[in-house]
Amino acid sequence: MCSTFLHFLKGSIIKKYDDFGYFSLFISIYSHSEKVQEIVRNINDYNNPFYIKGLSGSSLSLVTSVVSELTSDFTHIFLFDDKQKAAYFYNDLERYYNDAEKDYSEKQILFFPSSFFHENDTNKLNNANILLRTAILERLSCSTAKIIVTYPQAFCEKTVDKKSFNSKVITVSKNEELNIEDFIEILDEFGFERTDLVYQAGQYSIRGGIIDVYSFSQENPYRIELFGDTIDSLRTFDVLTQLSIEEKETFNILPNFTLSQEQTTKSPFTKWFDDKTILWINQADLCLAKVMQIEEKQNSNDTFIKSKELLNLIKGKKVFFLGKNFQSKEINPLIFNITPQPVFNANFPMLVDCLEQKQTEHYQTCFCVLDAQQKERVEKVLVEFAKNRNIITPIFLQGSIAEGFMDSDHKLLLFTDHQLFNRYHKYKLRDGSKEQEKITMESLFNLTPGDYVTHIDHGVGVFGGLAKIDKGGRKQEAIRLIFKGNDTLYVSIHSLHKISRYSSKDTANIPKLNRLGSTTWQTLKNKTKQKVKDIARDLIALYAERKSTKGYAFSADSYLQNSLEASFMYEDTPDQEKAVQAVKRDMEDDCPMDRLVCGDVGFGKTEVAIRAAFKAVCDSKQVVVLVPTTILAFQHWKTFSRRLKDFPCRVDYLNRFRTTKEKSQILKDLKAGKIDILIGTHRVVGKDVKFKDLGLLIIDEEHKFGVSVKEKLKQLKVNIDTLTLSATPIPRTLQFSLMGARDLSIINTPPANRQPVNTQVINFDKELIRDAIDFEIQRGGQVYFVHNRVQTIHEIAQTLHQLLPKARIVVGHGQMEGEALERVMLDFIEGQYDILVSTTIVENGLDIPNANTIIINDAQNYGLSDLHQLRGRVGRSNAKAFCYLIAPEPYLLTPEAQKRLSAIEEFSAIGSGFAIAMRDLDIRGAGNLLGAEQSGFISDIGFETYHKILNEAMDEIRQDCGQIQEDETKRECVIETDLEILIPDNYITSVVERLKIYKQLDSMENEQDLVPLSQSLTDRFGNIPSQTLELFQIVKLRMLAKRIFVEKISIKQNKMTATFNSQSNAFERIISYVQSYPTQCTISQQEEKLILNVKSIDNIDKAIKVFAYLQEDFS
Repeated sequence: MCSTFLHFLKGSIIKKYDDFGYFSLFISIYSHSEKVQEIVRNINDYNNPFYIKGLSGSSLSLVTSVVSELTSDFTHIFLFDDKQKAAYFYNDLERYYNDAEKDYSEKQILFFPSSFFHENDTNKLNNANILLRTAILERLSCSTAKIIVTYPQAFCEKTVDKKSFNSKVITVSKNEELNIEDFIEILDEFGFERTDLVYQAGQYSIRGGIIDVYSFSQENPYRIELFGDTIDSLRTFDVLTQLSIEEKETFNILPNFTLSQEQTTKSPFTKWFDDKTILWINQADLCLAKVMQIEEKQNSNDTFIKSKELLNLIKGKKVFFLGKNFQSKEINPLIFNITPQPVFNANFPMLVDCLEQKQTEHYQTCFCVLDAQQKERVEKVLVEFAKNRNIITPIFLQGSIAEGFMDSDHKLLLFTDHQLFNRYHKYKLRDGSKEQEKITMESLFNLTPGDYVTHIDHGVGVFGGLAKIDKGGRKQEAIRLIFKGNDTLYVSIHSLHKISRYSSKDTANIPKLNRLGSTTWQTLKNKTKQKVKDIARDLIALYAERKSTKGYAFSADSYLQNSLEASFMYEDTPDQEKAVQAVKRDMEDDCPMDRLVCGDVGFGKTEVAIRAAFKAVCDSKQVVVLVPTTILAFQHWKTFSRRLKDFPCRVDYLNRFRTTKEKSQILKDLKAGKIDILIGTHRVVGKDVKFKDLGLLIIDEEHKFGVSVKEKLKQLKVNIDTLTLSATPIPRTLQFSLMGARDLSIINTPPANRQPVNTQVINFDKELIRDAIDFEIQRGGQVYFVHNRVQTIHEIAQTLHQLLPKARIVVGHGQMEGEALERVMLDFIEGQYDILVSTTIVENGLDIPNANTIIINDAQNYGLSDLHQLRGRVGRSNAKAFCYLIAPEPYLLTPEAQKRLSAIEEFSAIGSGFAIAMRDLDIRGAGNLLGAEQSGFISDIGFETYHKILNEAMDEIRQDCGQIQEDETKRECVIETDLEILIPDNYITSVVERLKIYKQLDSMENEQDLVPLSQSLTDRFGNIPSQTLELFQIVKLRMLAKRIFVEKISIKQNKMTATFNSQSNAFERIISYVQSYPTQCTISQQEEKLILNVKSIDNIDKAIKVFAYLQEDFS
């Protein structure tokens, strides 16, 4: 069999990836294996428990997937001692079965999770997990579940019994009669919650004849559309877009059985097993230990079954044991001769030796690689290190598996790229968290009455919600704004673009309200614009000057560079990849580089700097890294040294803790060219620091340096490549504004294979705190304890000392002397202390891979981005990280604090939703980029408004220089009307949703965007009413008017007045129109502006026809 396989694959380096073709060939090999056939026989003729030994790495998932396929009439349940192991096994099976992207109802591989967010807390239910559990029970009830993967916490949690389950199922089918009142009564009885918007299981909403309902048995919610009392359409829809996905004929509605305990009988999960169920237990001793641990913690809790009960229940089942340590005299194990992938630690000569040795033994080598880029990296390593060696080209399979292995029986090596390069391989589970995160973040930042807003023409006011106003007996909707002295302004829904939410760096800052009619706001706006113009002109001049200067052009990447990049522990994010490529492009150009790389903590800026530094070293150039603090110098030295330890490169650092003798030797070696990369504070730009051949300057947080250092840097920067890093993100939109003024790379995407930080909100529970710290110390880690009150920080440290007498505890805060604080931090970095009790000073710049637990006291007092940044201090290595947020009981917290804490707890990964929470950091970043004075303006007028002014200023400068033409989409056109144009309350009841749609319509810049919005409204709310269709027509009218420089359109009392500004190019067409319809039109002039009056305009469609005529002959 093996020789046939090798013959088939001989010489086939994959040029074009076939995701699963080759995995299916491996499955084919193992399906003919005698040992696999023996397992299959034992399943079909089951007599006694069976023990399988020696399945190392991902051979366990490969062999068991083959067995499952050969015994497809059985349901296979795999129990692992740990959720993480179960998840990796589950992902492997998904890979073999091409199952990952399938709709949940069609999946063959299912993951059975616990109902709870945290192992130790049975009070916090995870809605997404409850849905997955219920969906699996439904599949078991109709015998369509093939493979289920689980772990003790989930396996031992009791489920609803079959009888109760079947009695609660409601089936809804197309073309059936449905009484809405009866249906609502059933949903209420099932514990469903009525909402405006359905976004999680257990919710429903009703909008006329459309019912949205999210059952606990389906991955997506359902939309029921009625025609009278008959179900006319059944379709699934997406919770994020709220748009329909596909039509269905029928679906089942199931309640949350976890909540309805008093009405349902609970029973062990094993009660759902039938005679065709096989239970596979991996590492049975560890599984039992975990069950006993759960039993101990939940002593009086009836939620889980006890260990004795579990052992009794398993006795009557068909059980197969897997793993190393299963002890049984009665069962003889079936042994596979498979060993784990060797640990190479990026030692590529050792890899080549291994491949050559195994080749002489007739092994076939295969590499599982994440993507084409990783394939290329492995190939380059083999080309470089296997020169003059008789190595047959390996086979490449696209798609990562958990662990590689060597199979002696089948003469097969299956290696993974992530193990080869010491990269972290992340497991993926469907938990709905990304969708939930985006929805929660949106709800956190929706405009609600009482929020501060900025009107571009009138200044800062308070949002008073939507209000109905009467225009000539016709109803319209407008935005109510309240200014100083309770002055009220009603803003048309057609001018929503003039309003933006007020955001400032200081979230606690209450802005000063402006008075309507006052000149203060206009003065401030003009002053801001002038200052921005001055800064922008300077930036543009510097940019042009640098582009005309000559510098050193670095060589293209070498194999050493490729090896370094391949050994990066995480996957490169798209943004990181772009930043690296941009830096390399700049370095290879003969103009001196001056690039700024911005990104949040942990998003990979340092890796970009290391790659740039190493590229310079490969060309025998020296690199200097300038950092603002002694601690950062030491940390960067550690990080650079760790990454470059396997490469011919010497890294050293200068700071005030180095002895005079050490400093003297470093300066001597630097001058002689013996040091490749020097890291340090402002000391490294001192007069006595001489380089042999400096090629690259890297600056971390430039805005933190004083004027004298900045002047020295300007002199250095003249013809040396410069890379600046900033940990405060800069909004991407700001990057576009400053195009041609500064080379910016923005890293906004978090690392894809970063471990999520396990986040939990707790009370000040001494026992829980002690256990959390003890767990971290026992595994050799360190702990941050953040307490932001200097007055009581030593009391907290004393409390911790009483709880953990043997722990080494140190206190650090901002009121300590600089040198003493630095010494504390350095000692903690070097592992001399177990616990650092500190204020929020740890928020900035501390990067300690060994510290993987952070406890934040009084977490309710922090903003969302502060919590996010503090949590970013942990989870920076392969170790599982924990974040505990200490806060009072929820009923003692404000609604905002509750929302913040639940958001940070639920979304433990660094997700895209946090881009919104990072808004105050964006503001800080803008201040850093454009100067401290600008931060003051931002505080006065709000970030969004500041950004509008910045865009206007940049456009004006570019127009003055003749660089760009005016963009017609940025022209203003005010529309006033007394027609009834609005979204009726009975069409969309939610004020938030109406406001969102008004905003969408007001910000539209082309007609094509109206089509998807129209389809979306029809899908979600039914046929669009005439008043709302007129709103769509207003958008078309405004687009037409802008093209011919119309400033204002008024449609009132069946008459339209259009005001054209002096730049208008439609004069001839206006005259032609007036001549064609003399009784309908008049024209007049007012202050160089042309005014056209047209009678008999009683709807928007007629107005559009006038402007369409005026634009004939225009392109």
